[in-house]
Amino acid sequence: MKQPPFFSLFLILLLLNCNKEVSSNTIPGCIAQKIEAIKKEEVRNPPAKVYQYEYQGKIVYFFPQYCCDVFSELHDENCTLICHPDGGITGMGDGKCSGFFTDRKNEVLIWEDERS
Repeated sequence: MKQPPFFSLFLILLLLNCNKEVSSNTIPGCIAQKIEAIKKEEVRNPPAKVYQYEYQGKIVYFFPQYCCDVFSELHDENCTLICHPDGGITGMGDGKCSGFFTDRKNEVLIWEDERS
């Protein structure tokens, strides 16, 4: 039996929306405030992004480095800075969470700056 065309379209849209996205009301307020602050800055190159991961049994938020010698930031759900996983002069971060890139799980892109 032939399926109606809208059925196929529905399945495609359903599959496209199965990527892991977090709605803005599940992002901690302090993380949303940090994103709003970035939006008021000049556009970064590469564009600013924020990721959510599970790390050491906790939900954490990763702000990748955006320029030479700038530290990345890893925050908990209360915006407490846990560490700088990479960046800085050596590119190796501050050494306080050297296992972050190997131990992190369940990546979710929370936000990406789409300004140009």
